[in-house]
Amino acid sequence: MRTLLISGDRSGCGKTSITLAISAILAKRMPVQTYKVGMDYIDPSYLTGVTGRPCRNLDSYVLNAEGLRGIYSHAAAGADIGVIEGVRGLYEGSEVLGDTGSTASVAKVLGVNCVLVINAKSITRSAAAIVRGFQSFDPEVRIKGVILNNVSRGRHLEKAKGAIEHFCGIPVVGAVPNMPEMELAMRHLGLVPYREGSEDSAFSERISMIARIIEEYIDIDALLALAEEPLHPGTPHPAFANKRELDLAIGIAYDEAFTFYYADLFDLLRAGGAKPIYFSPIHDRLPDADGYIIGGGYPELYTEALEQNRAMRDDIIAASESQIPIYAECGGLMYLTRSITKTAGWQGQAKESSHEMCGVFPGETVIPSGRVLGYVEGVSLGGPMGEAHFRGHEFHYSETQMDPGLQYAFRLSRGKGIDGGNDGILVNNTIGSYAHLHPVASADMIASFLECCRRPHTKQN
Repeated sequence: MRTLLISGDRSGCGKTSITLAISAILAKRMPVQTYKVGMDYIDPSYLTGVTGRPCRNLDSYVLNAEGLRGIYSHAAAGADIGVIEGVRGLYEGSEVLGDTGSTASVAKVLGVNCVLVINAKSITRSAAAIVRGFQSFDPEVRIKGVILNNVSRGRHLEKAKGAIEHFCGIPVVGAVPNMPEMELAMRHLGLVPYREGSEDSAFSERISMIARIIEEYIDIDALLALAEEPLHPGTPHPAFANKRELDLAIGIAYDEAFTFYYADLFDLLRAGGAKPIYFSPIHDRLPDADGYIIGGGYPELYTEALEQNRAMRDDIIAASESQIPIYAECGGLMYLTRSITKTAGWQGQAKESSHEMCGVFPGETVIPSGRVLGYVEGVSLGGPMGEAHFRGHEFHYSETQMDPGLQYAFRLSRGKGIDGGNDGILVNNTIGSYAHLHPVASADMIASFLECCRRPHTKQN
């Protein structure tokens, strides 16, 4: 599959909007498989929405080379073109001197061509110096073209484009003018999730408008000419190939409040013999299942609706007390505490408000707290997720205030977790963490969870 990686010179250079629009345009011509560098849920939701194929995440901090290539190859089946969206600037990663966690590291592992998006506002010839610097910083990264963003027509574009093509020897395949229409709606954690935003016709039209702008100012055929087969595509990851007959049903919380799931999770569940059954903690009763997964999202924005569905909360308590395995991440963790309290001033609130949640975990959630953002690393010491070393990611503005003397299954060597080193609170066979796990990187933990779901469970008195 011919593939192109679109990265940027920095965060905020416009690569997200540009990649989204390019993917939407190409999807009208051919099957497009998208990928997103980094542990991120929001951008992949957009890329999935405009292409109709699940976007896959590629992160070299949590995944080794085999994992990166295995996900790439697995997802590529049936697609004609691959589009990878980078994260932050091309060389930003988790280390000062190494490139682990960076877009550049993914580009090298796969051996794909890159297009660099440059914020050209107020610069002309200096744009060539930026591109030349990016080229020479790591010659193994194959930068094949440039897209200029925030340019003025006329002399500005002529000078910037001419300088890049002369001094850097690569084409400028697009020049997007500075237009406020290119901005996507923002929220306190980033962009609005596509599932929610797509329900608003004006929001969908905004995405369509961005695609129309990009199609006018980027030479799509010239861009396609830069895409080539990766040098190191790899083969599908073995975790996807270990298919067994379906013998489990796993309930997946998915609605307005809970949308943060990596697409690989559902493939791994099916490969492990589990059929996903989707349910809404806001609207439904809990379906019968052998285990449940409650992912991240924005439960703090739907606290009243979650509180009002008392039947669901009672069902979840009963399932936990019956030792049915439940795995909750971040937003799911918050939902399983006794309450979510939103302090005065948060999101324009005039006064503090508190809403009752499930109460599986003996503690309260308070939002906002200080921002927690970054990678996590640790060990799982048992419980439904088994014993394993893991790497993941955490990003939240809340904190959970748990009662003392509780059991935790995760010990972190990097990251904050629930209380600065402990994560994965364990009650019965219910586990909740602030850490988000990548399903392929943590395939053994997913397999342990499914095996736990297969074991008979006895209701506690």
